[in-house]
Amino acid sequence: MRTLTRIGRGRLLAVAVVVLALVALAAVVSSEHPRPAASASEQVAFSPSLDPGTALSGPAPNFTLTDQFDRPVSLSDFRGKVVLLAFNDAQCTTVCPLTTTVMADAKRMLGRAGSRVALLGVNANPRATGVKWVRAYSEVHGLTHLWDFTTGTHAHLKRVWAAYHVAVEIAAGQIDHTPALFVINRHQQLERLYLTQMSYASIAQQAQLLAHQVAKLLPGHPAVHSHLSYAPAKSTPPSERASLPLAGHGAIAVGPGKPRLLLFFASWDQEVMDLRAHLEAMNRYVTLAKRKRLPQLLAVDEASVEPSPQALPQLLASLSTPLHYPVAIDSSGALADGYGVQDEPWLELVSGNGTELYFRDLATSGWPALTTLAQQLHAALQTSGGPLTRATVRSELSGSPAPLAALHAQASRLIGTVRGLAQRIRSLRGYPVVVNFWASWCSPCRAEFKLFASASARYGRQVAFLGADVNDNAGDARAFLRQHQISYPSYPVSIGQTTEILPAGLAATPTTVFFNRVGKIVAIHTGQYESQGTLDLAIAQHALG
Repeated sequence: MRTLTRIGRGRLLAVAVVVLALVALAAVVSSEHPRPAASASEQVAFSPSLDPGTALSGPAPNFTLTDQFDRPVSLSDFRGKVVLLAFNDAQCTTVCPLTTTVMADAKRMLGRAGSRVALLGVNANPRATGVKWVRAYSEVHGLTHLWDFTTGTHAHLKRVWAAYHVAVEIAAGQIDHTPALFVINRHQQLERLYLTQMSYASIAQQAQLLAHQVAKLLPGHPAVHSHLSYAPAKSTPPSERASLPLAGHGAIAVGPGKPRLLLFFASWDQEVMDLRAHLEAMNRYVTLAKRKRLPQLLAVDEASVEPSPQALPQLLASLSTPLHYPVAIDSSGALADGYGVQDEPWLELVSGNGTELYFRDLATSGWPALTTLAQQLHAALQTSGGPLTRATVRSELSGSPAPLAALHAQASRLIGTVRGLAQRIRSLRGYPVVVNFWASWCSPCRAEFKLFASASARYGRQVAFLGADVNDNAGDARAFLRQHQISYPSYPVSIGQTTEILPAGLAATPTTVFFNRVGKIVAIHTGQYESQGTLDLAIAQHALG
């Protein structure tokens, strides 16, 4: 379960909440979520996976903490340099590695001028506050001598978090924090705030954006040694064919053809788990798969966030047993984005026709026993259908009763108010209703969206599906819905308004509520559905009875 306005360990808090908090810290130049002035080439297409930043002004609060070498470090030590200040969970396996990769890449893009840029981190983990944790994070990410990653007692860290209005807390056993990256000029004044987006393929573009911002603040405005477009980065979904290089030599084709189980990982996962042992244990899956006719296993190293090209070979060389399955290399991040990877390690099952059937966040849910994994994969394969195209959806929903057809006519639209949502639920008496509470900023919501898209197409002639978009920016929500088509509309709601639908209010996102044919709530599922089979089973039990 993730708390509302948060999307799991190391993930992004609601943009509106963060910006409003920062108004108390500094004078925000624009009250909305602004984009920087763009050149003519940048205006052609700007990827929604990039954060253009929010302009700030005012002094950057000073602080003194302890770095990975157990030395005292103050922000004021870096006066005269441009500082990139990030708030990072020292045990993060989600968005924080993207943030630190962006920081390091931005500095490299400035060439020799990068010597006038300081990379500084503040630990955002209230449990792992010891120096050993910031040292371990720095080592596995190849940052030991490239930045200062600071920590302190919980009380000291809380004061720094509060000074920068960065939210940090433990929710359902996981660390939730704002992945804020501040640009501070040479005079220790706040210049800009960036919030890292969960997109592996956009890392280089975000680094270039950051490098250009820093260059404006350096004497002589040095050149940025990168010339990338800001158009949406290429992603490779399971429905498309691609070829990936293999560790060692050769290449492997991915995409439609046959069912496959993919294991996405990165070498730095070993900081928080015994990655070597888990990789070696998956050799037993290879044997089990042959015996039970399960999909073949392909491991994918997420090289876009590896500290160096040597990281994977060194990891594989350190194994006590050679792996009995291939390891591919995703250098661009296109495969991870296309398959919806939100954490490392991550399991994903795809059917032979490119349909995503099952996924499991191994960092938060743990590695399942092989017998359990086999059962889950068998169940997911039972729901395998064709690729979800617009033509497929139209065919599936053809002949729907008028009240349900009216929902389909409003597919992927953001409409009405919370009262409109309540009235719509009442008007659908006679049909079971499934309401999914989601938000564009919520990573588990985004991850399960494709499951609802598939289920609503297949069950949409019998079941009414509705969305409730919680505490979201309307523009962000509409942009997300344009990119992730579903066959029903969503209604914008605030957390305080959810009592009009749920008597006790909403506890977390995502949450799915099942109403029976007479409008009574029969089940509430809080948290993310991790496979199509699990969601389909819930619909069969709670909606269709």
